[in-house]
Amino acid sequence: MQWIQDAFVPALLAIVGIYALYKGVDVFSVFLRGAKNGLQTAVNILPTMVGMLTVVHMLRASGAIDFVAAALAPAFRIVGIPKECAALVLLGPVSGGGKLAMGSELMHRFGPDSYIGRVAAVMLGASETSLYTLSVYSGYLGLHNLRYAVIAALCADLAAFTASAMMVRLLF
Repeated sequence: MQWIQDAFVPALLAIVGIYALYKGVDVFSVFLRGAKNGLQTAVNILPTMVGMLTVVHMLRASGAIDFVAAALAPAFRIVGIPKECAALVLLGPVSGGGKLAMGSELMHRFGPDSYIGRVAAVMLGASETSLYTLSVYSGYLGLHNLRYAVIAALCADLAAFTASAMMVRLLF
C-alpha cells in the first residue's frame, strides 16, 4: 500500500506531462507563468497575513482573548460548549495556529480522553479559520463590503463548535 502512495504524485506529474506533450503545450513556459502568478498572489496577500498574525498575537499576549472567553463562557454553556473551550471558539475563526495551540493546551491540561479534550479535538477539525480566510481573499480581491459574509462565517463557526460539543456528548 505504501508504494502506491509513494508513486502517486510522480505518476500524476508524468501523466500530466505526457498529456501536455500530446496536446502540444509548452509545459515549462506554462509552469513558469503559473509560478509567476503564484508569487504575485503571495506578494499581494502578504500585508493582510502580516496584519492578521499581528492582531492575533497581540490579542493573545494582552489577555484579551481570555477575558472575552471568560465573559462569554455562560453564553457558550447555553449552547453546550464547555467554558474551558471558550477561548478556542474565539481563536478558531481568526487563527489556525492559535486554535491549534489552544487545543493542544486544553488536551495537555485536561487529557485527550477527557470530555474537554475530546470537544477540543473535534472543534479543531470541524471548523475553518473563516475570518482569516475572508480577510486574505477580500484583501487580495479588493473587496470591502463583507458584512454578510462575516455574519455567515461566524454563524457557520458557531454551528460547527456547537455541533462538536453535541456530538462528543452523544457519542462518548
